[in-house]
Amino acid sequence: MDNSLAGKVAVVAGATRGAGRGISVELGARGATVYACGRTTRETGSPMKRPETIEETAELVDTAGGRGIAVRCDFTSRADVDALRARLESEHDGRLDVLVNDVWGGDPFVEWGKPFWEHDLDRSLTAWDNGMRSHLTALHRLTPLVVAARGLIVEITDGDRDDYYGSLFYDVVKAGIRRLGRVLGEDLGKHGVTALALTPGFLRSEAMLAGFGVTEANWRDAAAKDPHFGISETPHYVGRAVAALAADPEVRRWNSKSLSSWELAHEYGFTDIDGSRPDWGAFRSKVLANDATDFDPEDYR
Repeated sequence: MDNSLAGKVAVVAGATRGAGRGISVELGARGATVYACGRTTRETGSPMKRPETIEETAELVDTAGGRGIAVRCDFTSRADVDALRARLESEHDGRLDVLVNDVWGGDPFVEWGKPFWEHDLDRSLTAWDNGMRSHLTALHRLTPLVVAARGLIVEITDGDRDDYYGSLFYDVVKAGIRRLGRVLGEDLGKHGVTALALTPGFLRSEAMLAGFGVTEANWRDAAAKDPHFGISETPHYVGRAVAALAADPEVRRWNSKSLSSWELAHEYGFTDIDGSRPDWGAFRSKVLANDATDFDPEDYR
């Protein structure tokens, strides 16, 4: 059993599902104590209207070998984040070694396929608040604890380069988070903190599986209909990227960088849970860039 993160305390903001859940579990697999934070509990839901809960995530952390602590926290609420900080100060003397900002919560509010000025402004600004204000609030209230620990901050985004994503409000949130990784590294590097941005590839999240009408057990059935799905990765893949960063004594070399799960898989040697190593970057440069339609997804796993 890998206990390289034993004694470390992590907060994962947005741990209910998707990348946040995978990151929480993989930090736990290395022995960390993980505060699994989000809005959906067994008693209260959220606008995401998904069944996953933070309690389930915390239990998965326990099963993996760590200690999971479920905390309901709306990261757009200063009061909620301050309450989380007070718990860390009470339960761990204010120790926070790893802060992972994975809050999004914008999918129900983002519109596609029409000019941005035709989008519903209130809903679009809600996506901005959920996706960016949440990150800024978490950083403002929790960074002092990370500074004291000379720890690690990971900003989870979508994409590692400045391609346009097809919806202005979605795009500016994800680009803004990449920029956060850059400027946080500048601001916090002098304090001994490593800060960076990190993206998964084609993430095979719970919602994505449901959208394709498959489960993790038979996900390849969807790849037969959409070959791009054949390059997808589980949330554990980016989770293992974060765990590898958190355990790396030389993590400072990544400060201010915009990184990817596939890049770090090659650097640290980890795989996805099925033993494959999905490489969305290679697929993007060799297949998508050339509009190729005849390819074998297995060549990029």
